[in-house]
Amino acid sequence: MSDIAPYESLPEDWQRALAVVAHPDDLEFGSAAAVARWTAQGKEIVYCLVTSGEAGIDGLDPDEARVLREAEQRASAGVVGVSEVEFLGLPDGILEYGVPLRRAITEVVRRHRPDIVITNNFRETWDGAEALNQADHMATGRATLDAVRDAGNRWIFREQLTDGLEPWGKVRQVWAAGSPAGRHAVDITGTFDRGLESLQAHEAYLRGLGEGAFDPEEFLEGIGRASGTRLGTRYAAPFEVFTINLF
Repeated sequence: MSDIAPYESLPEDWQRALAVVAHPDDLEFGSAAAVARWTAQGKEIVYCLVTSGEAGIDGLDPDEARVLREAEQRASAGVVGVSEVEFLGLPDGILEYGVPLRRAITEVVRRHRPDIVITNNFRETWDGAEALNQADHMATGRATLDAVRDAGNRWIFREQLTDGLEPWGKVRQVWAAGSPAGRHAVDITGTFDRGLESLQAHEAYLRGLGEGAFDPEEFLEGIGRASGTRLGTRYAAPFEVFTINLF
């Protein structure tokens, strides 16, 4: 008998979500199919990319890569029903956790006023053992978690509160996709193909990985099937859930 605990289903009694990740393609490597499920339910989801992924293609100058990757991200988001995509323009590859990053994300949370905030795994590894995570992912996820709390406190980054912008302390939870500590998941069986198409829209990035180096369908199927087994579905997307306490 397996000693791996089954996943709990994520709640879906919410309307607005904000997804904050470091790079174009981060959402597509695991949670885009979940986004497709939620937009099909009529939920509103906004993407915020902290960088433009300009350092992510070895054979392409960052100034060229920035334009290309932003365009691919917008196309990718459209596949899963997301029309609003923001880029904060911070430098790819050298993000640092700290007050400036918290400040930038706090302002986005206050503007969009989400019920749920989605980010990526920010643990040190992807598998809880030795598959090392990337520094930008860790910095962005940690800053997002803190920024959600900051957004509800009017005395933190209060210079932002002009022109009608108000504190927003009603984010219920932050969901970190792909975390090895996750205990929740959502059924993506019906939207798996859209999630795959969304990842495939990052054509230049995937080409930059090298011919034959990566199979998007095989990768997503492996994660989706393993998670689905724990949720009791064919495919699932796993998340670590954090409930927000403002004080």
